[in-house]
Amino acid sequence: TVSFSRASLVLTLAAVLEMWRKFTKEEHIRSHAKVKSSEQRGIRARVIEQYPALEEHIEDILPKKSDLYVCKCTESRQVILDPSGEFIFFQCRSGPFIPTLRLLHRYPDILPKYQVDRGAIRFVLSGANIMSPGLTSTGGRMDDVPAESIIAVYAEGKEHALAIGVTTLSTETIRSENKGVAVENTHYLKDGLWLLRRHGEAAA
Repeated sequence: TVSFSRASLVLTLAAVLEMWRKFTKEEHIRSHAKVKSSEQRGIRARVIEQYPALEEHIEDILPKKSDLYVCKCTESRQVILDPSGEFIFFQCRSGPFIPTLRLLHRYPDILPKYQVDRGAIRFVLSGANIMSPGLTSTGGRMDDVPAESIIAVYAEGKEHALAIGVTTLSTETIRSENKGVAVENTHYLKDGLWLLRRHGEAAA
């Protein structure tokens, strides 16, 4: 389970979601540059620490012998690119590396899973935060995680994740209280990050 302190995430989430809504290369990417080898080793190590299930795939995702490029964005945000130039992780300030949906679709077991009921799908895809009743209803389900955990958001009847978010409460509390915002939505299908896909190229 990937979990971080609320203090390190609360400002990060609002800023990240707002940028991804209308993310464009021209407006939000300030630089695209190769990182030093020491920084590359540090990023690889931190990704493995945060997502142990990726350790066996790290050479495919961030190969040691390939240069690593990072896009520095507005508001102290950065996006990590794979060797093909596709966006694979994003980060705000010194917060956690959060996978993009495209990477999550390749490695679906790296994050705990939440499932919303059918009625919540259109709200999630508009960037709305996820309310507790959408997870505790008949069509919802949740892995057990503490508050402030990064999770994959699935939908009833759908195969692939449609969003990535951070829990505001523990799963236990969501079930018992069944009210209020349960997950802050940070990245969702067809937002600006999904559509841009890679540096210098629009998604098909």
